[in-house]
Amino acid sequence: MRTIRDVALTASVAALVLAGTSVTSANARPAQGGGSQGACAAGQLCLWPKTGYRGQRQTVELAQIGIERCTSLPEGVTQASLANRLGRPVTTYQSETCAETGEFTTYPSGTWVPESPFVVRAYKVWEN
Repeated sequence: MRTIRDVALTASVAALVLAGTSVTSANARPAQGGGSQGACAAGQLCLWPKTGYRGQRQTVELAQIGIERCTSLPEGVTQASLANRLGRPVTTYQSETCAETGEFTTYPSGTWVPESPFVVRAYKVWEN
């Protein structure tokens, strides 16, 4: 369940994203590279199945997905770390249908997350 702190943090990030300000949360860091296996090119959303940018990386570009549409990962596939270099905010969801009844967090572009606070099963890319 989401706590009041989580909701407030998500609202704060969304407000800063709308204002054009880059932020990082306690488990995220600025885009300075992701280590030996953490390479992620500009214009991509990169997802890894293990924390610390380990495992087989999945990359997504805007041309491959719909803006503001829920993109579910294939059944049985989950992600544990990510880098958002799309130039747009991305919300990750615990729910495979992007339901807001489970955990979800929005990350501004340029955010590297070595350990997601929950298992990621879907994501949504926002216009701004």
